[in-house]
Amino acid sequence: MKKIVFSVLSILVLVGCKNETSKTENDSVDTKIAASDSGIVVVYRGEFIYTDEAAVLMGKDFIYGVTINDKAKELGEKVAPIKTEENDMVPVVVSGTLIDKPAGKETWDKFITITNIIEVSKTPSKADIKIEDKKVEKK
Repeated sequence: MKKIVFSVLSILVLVGCKNETSKTENDSVDTKIAASDSGIVVVYRGEFIYTDEAAVLMGKDFIYGVTINDKAKELGEKVAPIKTEENDMVPVVVSGTLIDKPAGKETWDKFITITNIIEVSKTPSKADIKIEDKKVEKK
């Protein structure tokens, strides 16, 4: 009888202590419940770069082209004063929708259309590799 009670209690404790893992600050994608039509908003954490030609959002396990819309331009304006060099990337947290690349184009496999800017870092990301342009004197 004691074994049965102990077994039932053990099962109840294990089921009651369901291990819900949450995303940490360094994870690339979080899903959060929000008051929207779909009920779920996908939040992306990554490094953002915006140039005259294009914009890119790069996370730990993804690289997305960014659809240039008003939100992307707004984010570009927010990261501009933070960058110390032209090609600096700035950590951001945004929400948006993903689409596949346009057919027949050589570009990123996926594009994100930013719908909301959640957070912009106050400092640029540290570059993994820094490329310097050194001029060589001709003799």
